[in-house]
Amino acid sequence: MGEFDGKVVLVTGGSRGIGKRLALGFAAQGACVVLVARSRPELELTHLEIEHAGGRVLRIEADVRKFAEVERAVQQAEAHFGPVAVLICAAAIQGPIGPLAEADPAAWAEAVEVNLIGVFHACRAVLPGMIARRAGKIIVLAGGGAMQARPHFSAYAASKTALVRLVETIAEEAGEFNVQANCLHPGPTYTHLTDEILSAGERAGWREIEQARRARLTGGTAPERQIELALFLASERSNHINGKLIHVSDDWRRLVSGEIHPELFTLRRVRKV
Repeated sequence: MGEFDGKVVLVTGGSRGIGKRLALGFAAQGACVVLVARSRPELELTHLEIEHAGGRVLRIEADVRKFAEVERAVQQAEAHFGPVAVLICAAAIQGPIGPLAEADPAAWAEAVEVNLIGVFHACRAVLPGMIARRAGKIIVLAGGGAMQARPHFSAYAASKTALVRLVETIAEEAGEFNVQANCLHPGPTYTHLTDEILSAGERAGWREIEQARRARLTGGTAPERQIELALFLASERSNHINGKLIHVSDDWRRLVSGEIHPELFTLRRVRKV
């Protein structure tokens, strides 16, 4: 019996992109995967892919911006499979592309609502149960902008950076109950967000356009690398790692043996002595 056999893994944004990749990866390891997303056609397609591969899966249509819908999704998942052991927050939108001085305020706010508040809703829905059971793993995708400034993508960058501090805070609060929360930076990946960058043209900036073209041409980071890191962060082998931001290209395997200290992956300003 494998480590993830029968474990319930709930993935927001699990119908496409990196969320779908991770859902497929956990299903292949025997986990009971719960897909939560807004798009019914994509949900159904991903559900069929997992089911046809012999995996156990449940799809739930829900909007992460609405806490009642997220809470209901968690309740449905637990009624169907049992307690949620792992939460993966992958639901995200790009937000407005271009200079902040020209950004549409409503679109900017929507990006924060999906990318940040949506994660809060998911964590808020699963944490009481995880704390009561004294066991749980939370993995939040924190992509471009979480580690450095990202011109022309202010809403996305700001919301992803805020996620890092949110996860650090959750880790501090829930760590004593054996609940670990960490951020996973998946690296450059070809998704629908890549196409949005290419469609934006000059408004995205030349550096972003070049990176997007490269990701479209090569596919970006191999799915296996993203899945491997997610499996590690969801496993008991990572119980000593909490409140960290780990990039898929980091030398994170040395964390397993204790060769490097987890504090290396904390996003904080260096204090003056």
